[in-house]
Amino acid sequence: MQDSGKVDAYVWNQEKANLYHDSRWGRIAEECFGHKYYVLLSENARGDIRGMLPLVHIKSWIFGNFLVSMPYFNYGGVCADDEPTQERLIEEAVRLARDLKAQHIEFRQENSLNNGFPEKTHKVSMRLGLPASPDELWKSFPSKLRTQIKVPQKSGMTVKIGRRDELESFYTVFSHNMRHLGTPVYPKGFFAGILRSFPENTWICSVYAGNAPVASGFLAGFRNRLEIPWASSIRTYNRLSPNMLLYWSCLKTACEKGFTVFDFGRSTAGESTYRFKEQWGAMPSPMVWSYWVRADGKMPDLTPGNPKYQFAIDLWKRLPLAVTRTLGPRIVKNIP
Repeated sequence: MQDSGKVDAYVWNQEKANLYHDSRWGRIAEECFGHKYYVLLSENARGDIRGMLPLVHIKSWIFGNFLVSMPYFNYGGVCADDEPTQERLIEEAVRLARDLKAQHIEFRQENSLNNGFPEKTHKVSMRLGLPASPDELWKSFPSKLRTQIKVPQKSGMTVKIGRRDELESFYTVFSHNMRHLGTPVYPKGFFAGILRSFPENTWICSVYAGNAPVASGFLAGFRNRLEIPWASSIRTYNRLSPNMLLYWSCLKTACEKGFTVFDFGRSTAGESTYRFKEQWGAMPSPMVWSYWVRADGKMPDLTPGNPKYQFAIDLWKRLPLAVTRTLGPRIVKNIP
């Protein structure tokens, strides 16, 4: 049994590490979705960790048999002190994949592995450097952006920052939005597990019209960076721009809590979500997802853009919300 405390101490002190190297995420994947979580370690003669690679094994008759570092999140991949250590960890991961008869391994890197593996580079992480105070950040925004933020405020919308007390509001908005997108929704217990496992650096920000939640975002922090991996809004309220108040409130919270970088999450350059994040001053940071693929296989495409999933997506959008909340978690656990 690996010493998770020792592993996590390495992660929190290794400059190349990201939030999803923390072993608690693997336990969430095991407990919530039933997947096997592996942590490959490289140690020196004294037993000091020099590198680690978290992997989750997903096996589905619909989507296949594969390993991901890390599924459901934007980051993961190899975390190592040097290239030789990185290569040893990758070699061990390939051996594990062959033993499990996996079709591929997906390494969700922030930088290229530079080892000849095929890569996907069309996604970027949008990040904004933060000043020391919310007032400084507000003054840095162009007047048009400040005016857009004031629209929902003038309509009487309010904001709450919480944790478990905001989970129901978050999930109400999130599940509505996922059904609209034609995407199976995660179970509420997934988010409850994250809040329970990371009490010191996770929050939920919700925007209300009266007593009704109309926009909500889930926040997770690591060292100096606060990320919003999930954010949604109720589209019937779009004319009042609750999303603008949501993101301003999240940025304000990031400054108040001492974070110096806000990570808006993953986007494709030029698309609407990219432009939305860009207007806040966020800049693109590379995301390089690398793949080991069996000799007889090809690069996987489990994205909604794959034409073979279009019929299922269109059908999902027409299902009652209660049905999507029931069926969604059974499907989405196999979609990384």
